[in-house]
Amino acid sequence: MDILVLLGCLFALFAIGMPIAYSLGLAAIAGAMWIDVPLEAVMLKISDGVSKVAMLTIPFFVLAGAIMAEGGMAKRLVAFANVLVGMVRVRGGLSAVNIVATTFLSGISGSSVADVSAIGSVMIPQMEKVGYPRAFATNVTISASVQAILVPPSHNAVIYSLATGGLISITSLFMAGIVPGLLLGAALIALVIYVGYRDGHPRGESVPIRAALKISIDALWD
Repeated sequence: MDILVLLGCLFALFAIGMPIAYSLGLAAIAGAMWIDVPLEAVMLKISDGVSKVAMLTIPFFVLAGAIMAEGGMAKRLVAFANVLVGMVRVRGGLSAVNIVATTFLSGISGSSVADVSAIGSVMIPQMEKVGYPRAFATNVTISASVQAILVPPSHNAVIYSLATGGLISITSLFMAGIVPGLLLGAALIALVIYVGYRDGHPRGESVPIRAALKISIDALWD
């Protein structure tokens, strides 16, 4: 009967259009009151779950991504990625630049949201300007940002470690995410190059050696 009360409240709240986060919370409170758990105990348990210093990494990672976007770091990383990709002049070169730049930024911000806002504000208009469909440019940016979930310092890894009660260390999760993150980036690059040749996307442009050296030096500071 207890589980029926919990699920009944949950689906009833869903039915009236209550947001999922509020529905889960209210259904849990209703279930706790049904089995005579004091409301004060529920509130104490909720506050105990978020009163961890490690949780501060999440807003700080998002803040770092916003600072990078406003401070010009994203533009410098995009320029450096363009130096690397421009050497081979493949079709869909700007798509590959988008993914490589996101890989670099994922290793700094730890947040997919920060990656989309920082790289997307630079790459989407640039890709659209040279002839890429806007929807394609947006989808490439969003898909590439998933790397931030895997590549350290991923705040999702921090949340997972906290959810396990520290049984799996954050360091172990960070180390485990490096290879899958890079494989995801490589797979996305292979896919956008294939689509580039299939749909006739513009080729990447090589950067003059003197400009490439300057861009590389500027990017090293980031």
